[in-house]
Amino acid sequence: MAERLSAAADQVGISPPRTDANTVGQWERGLHEPKRATLELLCSLYECSARDLGFGTQPLTASAALGSWDQPQTADARMLPEPVGDPLAEHVEAARRSVDRTLALSTVSAAQMDLLDMRILEVRRQYLYEPPTQMLRSLLGELEEVKCLAADRQPASVQVRLSEMTAVLATLIADSLMKLGKLASSRKWYDTAQSAADDSGRVELRARVRAQRAMLPYYYGPLEGAVVLGREARLLTRGRPTSTAAFAAAAEARALARQGSFSAAETVITTAQRLYEQCEHGSPDDAFAFPERRLLLYLSGAYTAMGRSSQARKVQAQALDLYPERTGIDPALLHLEAAICLAHDHSAAEACQLAGRTVLQVPAEHRTHILQERARDVLGVLPPRIRGARAARELTDILALSQAGGDSLEPRQRA
Repeated sequence: MAERLSAAADQVGISPPRTDANTVGQWERGLHEPKRATLELLCSLYECSARDLGFGTQPLTASAALGSWDQPQTADARMLPEPVGDPLAEHVEAARRSVDRTLALSTVSAAQMDLLDMRILEVRRQYLYEPPTQMLRSLLGELEEVKCLAADRQPASVQVRLSEMTAVLATLIADSLMKLGKLASSRKWYDTAQSAADDSGRVELRARVRAQRAMLPYYYGPLEGAVVLGREARLLTRGRPTSTAAFAAAAEARALARQGSFSAAETVITTAQRLYEQCEHGSPDDAFAFPERRLLLYLSGAYTAMGRSSQARKVQAQALDLYPERTGIDPALLHLEAAICLAHDHSAAEACQLAGRTVLQVPAEHRTHILQERARDVLGVLPPRIRGARAARELTDILALSQAGGDSLEPRQRA
């Protein structure tokens, strides 16, 4: 600062102030105040008033300081220093300067935040097709950087963005753990995601995390938890036509249908479709978006649970046409729901064969616990007298081998 003050004095053609690092330190600690000419240089250098810098009682703007070098000052225009020797006034002023310095502290620039946003968006894209074990490493790495930045004092706008990033990453971590069957850890991470979303103050994000969280009780129970979370998310959106509102309604409807509340499910399905028709859907290449194929996946789950096989098959076919070649397990979940429809339609052998083929065709790193659970639902809807039939036994063997481990599944199955 001392060097910059000398350079600023040279630029305006005046003698540089006799200032060194020790003098600046005394200003900062409130032990001394700069002289009039030096204070005007400071105002010019920082483009602010003397009061902004913590000196004097009369405002002196940077523009006034710049125009004052060759014009005489009247006594009334000069700044009057605070009375010397008043301990309370000195304490109050020192406290104010300390608060101002704290508010100005920041360890991250806007450019750094933008780069971090871009990296997280890339992770969100990768999440659509990378196996959950691999994604956990990437997600935890990005979250560590966000956590380090959030641990320091940041401006409010930066802190909000960091809370948003934390909510998104924690949600995807929770979802990965759910797919792997690590349910206790998944619940804890969803708690973290929900806390971060609430901390951000963004209603849309708060609703999105709750809608996503509804998947855990939908697949693993209790179903009432999925209904409550979907409804809570939908209420947070207050009926605004957004993709999150449509997502929340679809999540609630799917859980209601599986719970057996068919009339209520039908009403909420209509709400989800109406909201979706009126909103922007977001990029289909983003794990935090709600593209049409995901809406159809949720409708497939609802219609399948309601025993409406014809409607279920229709939305399943529409959804499968929308998935790219490289993707996660959603297409497999759709095929398993098609197998459940076959079981409902009394085609038990065909249902078990479709479910078995579906599991075998999924790459080993994607054969996660959630896929096995949904395949077991095919066996669960079979009449008891058929569960001992050959096709059902073969499906049971496939699931046992899949759970045992993986790469050797297909050769063993062929043997």
